[in-house]
Amino acid sequence: MHRSNGGADVTFTEWEEAKAHAAGDTRMRLNGYPAADHPGCGTGSALDLVVEDDELGKLGNLAYGLRQQLGSDGGHAAAASGEAATSLTGEGLDMGAALGDLNEAWETKLKTLKDACGQLSDHLDYTRAAHHKDEDKITGAMSSIATLDDRIK
Repeated sequence: MHRSNGGADVTFTEWEEAKAHAAGDTRMRLNGYPAADHPGCGTGSALDLVVEDDELGKLGNLAYGLRQQLGSDGGHAAAASGEAATSLTGEGLDMGAALGDLNEAWETKLKTLKDACGQLSDHLDYTRAAHHKDEDKITGAMSSIATLDDRIK
């Protein structure tokens, strides 16, 4: 049995082999890794989920900088385009109305893009702060567990 996938033929056997390979691939496990198979898992190894605070900060700063640059550079022709549209319309040219519509659409898209950059920057700032709170909470809990464990011994 053959199936066509975007111009490439894939046999049913090949599909089954690919599924079996993916099922046996430990990188596909979402619920965890067996610690016996991966010594060091959970102790800061490459298998842990890691949030690099400096990377989040860099990305947030880039998004903020892009938003600022869009604000200053993105609208530099808005006034001139608006005046040209008014002048052309006043001369009875349909091109004036089209230029006005284009200028309005550009301003709308520019605002949407600036808002998206601002939201991204804000979200990354929030993520950094939430990560710090989580780290503090986990560190406190682990310290409490260690203290309790010492008392039990």
